[in-house]
This record gives sequence, C-alpha cells and structure tokens, in this order.
Amino acid sequence: MLQAVINAFKIPEIRRKILYTFAMLVIFRLIASVPVPGVDREGVRSYIETNQLLGMLNLFSGGGLNNFSIVALGVYPYITATIIMQLMTPIIPRLNELSQEGQQGRNVIDRYTHYITIPLALLQGYGQMLLFASDSGGNLIENFGLFDRETFLPTVAILFTLTAGTMLLVWIGELITENGIGNGVSVIIFGGIVASLPGAVYGLLTGNDLRTNFFGTFAFAIIGLITIVGVVLINEGQRRIPVHHAKRIRGNRQYGGTNTHIPLKVNSAGMIPLIFAVSIMVFPGMVANFLSGSNLDWVRNIAVSMSNWLSPDTIPYNIVYFFMVIGFTFFYTIVVFQQQRIPESLQRQGAFIPGIRPGRNTAVYLQKVLTRITFVGALFLGIIAILPFIASRITGVDSLLLSATSLLIVVGVAIDTMRQLESQLMMRNYEGFID
Repeated sequence: MLQAVINAFKIPEIRRKILYTFAMLVIFRLIASVPVPGVDREGVRSYIETNQLLGMLNLFSGGGLNNFSIVALGVYPYITATIIMQLMTPIIPRLNELSQEGQQGRNVIDRYTHYITIPLALLQGYGQMLLFASDSGGNLIENFGLFDRETFLPTVAILFTLTAGTMLLVWIGELITENGIGNGVSVIIFGGIVASLPGAVYGLLTGNDLRTNFFGTFAFAIIGLITIVGVVLINEGQRRIPVHHAKRIRGNRQYGGTNTHIPLKVNSAGMIPLIFAVSIMVFPGMVANFLSGSNLDWVRNIAVSMSNWLSPDTIPYNIVYFFMVIGFTFFYTIVVFQQQRIPESLQRQGAFIPGIRPGRNTAVYLQKVLTRITFVGALFLGIIAILPFIASRITGVDSLLLSATSLLIVVGVAIDTMRQLESQLMMRNYEGFID
C-alpha cells in the first residue's frame, strides 16, 4: 500500500488531483471557523450535544454548526434537495423524461436541484435561528426577528450569509468532483467528520470513563472496530446476477455472445434511510421542546411526556428508530431500482438472464432477488443505527465515535476514493492499493 501511495505521487496528474482535493479541504476548514456575529457559540455547542438532529446537521456541516459559522448549514440543504429530486423523478413526467435524455437531461436536473437548495437553505437557516433564539434554546442569538423593524435587517443578513455559505460549499464540492479525487460533497462531509475525530478520541482517552471503566472503554473500542469491519463488508457485498448477450451477425462480423453480470448491492440505499429516520424521529421531540414552556398545564405535561419518551437514550425510541430505518431502506432501494430500468435496458441490448424470459419475468425475478438481499442490508442498517445505544448500555461508555451516519460516510467515501485512485493507477500500469 505504501508503494501504491508513492506511485500515485510519482504521476503528475494524480499528484495534482490529490493536492487539489487537500487544498479545497483546507479552505473548507478555514471557512468553517469564521463565526456569525451575535451568537453565543459556547451555548450553541452545549445545546447541540443534547440534540440528536442538530448533531446530525453539525455532522453534515463539518462541525460548522458548533461555531455557528458562515457554513453552519453545511451541505444538508443540497442533500435534501437531491433526495427530493430522486423521489420526484419517477412521479413527475417531465423529470422522468429528463432522466432518460442522458448527460444533458441530468445537467437540467442538477440545475433544478441547485434551485431547490436555496429555499431549503433559507428555511433551514431560519428554523435553526428560531430554535436557538427561543426560550427552550437558551436565547443564544441576539437581535433575531423578521417582524421587528430593528431586528429585520440583522436576521435577513444572517439568513443570506448562511445560504451563501451552503452554496459556497456545494461549489467547492463540485470543484473537487471535477478537478480532484472522489465525490466532492461526500469528501467535504468526510473532511468534517475526520477533523472532529481527534477531539473525540482524545476525550475518550482522557475522560473519566477510561480511569473508572477501563474494561468498558476497551470493549467499546473493540465494538467500534468490529462495526467498521461490518460496514466495509456490507457496503462491498453484492449479488451478481449473470447476464448473457445474444450473438448477432452483421456482415462478416459477430457481435455479442459475451457473459457479464448485474451487481445488486446488499446496501443500495447507503446512509439515506438513516437521514430520513432521524429527521422524522427527532421532529416530534423538537415540537415538544417548544411546547414545554406553554402556560397551559395539560399542553406542558403532554410535551414533557413526549420529550421524555422520544429521548434518544430510551428503549421505545430506539425500537421505533430501528423499524423506521428498515422501512426506509426498502422504500428508497425500490425507488432507485425502478429508476434504473434494468429489465428494459437488457431487452434493448438483446441480453437476458439465463433461465428467465426477458421483459416482465426479468423484472419480477430481479425484484425478488433485490428484496431478499435488501432485507439483510436493512437489518444491518437498523442495527448500526441503534448501535450507539446498545454499546453504551453494554460498556457504560457514551461517545460519538460510533455514530452510524459517521461510520457509513467515512467508510463509504474512503472506499470510493481508493477505487478512483486504483483505477487511475491501473490505467498507467501501476499496481493499485487492493491486491
């Protein structure tokens, strides 16, 4: 592997891409440290530690929300817009037509995604400011309010700044995709997670848990390593469906007659089900936090009970979270698979699965196989989602190092980046990272 790294830096083009990606990540980290004025950053940091949804948003912002920097929203509005476009494509005829028009159609869909990102960023920014400025949020933002003449301009200025910061990160991500290594948006999230890992590891090693519960901390580390191995295996796991291309003779030349395969991944949905499930699970809890300060006793009592029941460290919350992740995994996998139109593509190319008739029978067979392997992937994602709760109960150690979304992002981006470097080296007749 060291030799592969040396070979990568020997090739000017690959070295330039690696250094370009690193430079963009440095710029991103510098921007993430520029705070928005008028915000109690220490109070925001403490409040985020007690809120799972804000912790996830802080993850996608690369730690920018902790400082309430100009990129505090991160790329989450863009990710939300991308998910919306993926779900709307098979429903809206115009989007469905664009998805079948090749690169030109995808460029139009990307432009629509950028348009949707802007109002989503404004809405998310206002929601976060409203939360931090409320009594339940600790009144952490000064001069907030869109309906007051004195606070209107400062509020609008912060909203536009946060939205511009999101679009800046999206632009940096696209520059990395075009000129660097890996998917730019994923690399930005990856950089933010990795930047926070040293602090989390230091806190784990120097905290009271290590001194008072050495064996629990050691068991926590072992569970973390096993989890990483499991994430790699599930992400790389796939069922290969054999495909045979029929022979065709045109003139004196013969086409087809080759055997290939369709790789159906065990985890086709990635981290999307976790994002869906966390967003839905935390929303009622946030509403309950707002209502907990109500003057009506019965409203306040219901809000407190709901807030306690939906706390991430309770068994009911994690049971519901587990099944929601499984449900969203099946939903998202089926939606994405239908958009790929694999049976139609095979039929147009004169290809078929041995023993299966082309057309509808092929679609039914692929759907059946996908459902079986997706069950394994969904069960795995559900276990990964509630693993921090299980690990904390077993070991007595509570840490963000086992965050399900963090592990999936870090492992997935690392594997994807290594594959891109691998292909670049193989094109130049160098041995890659994977033997």
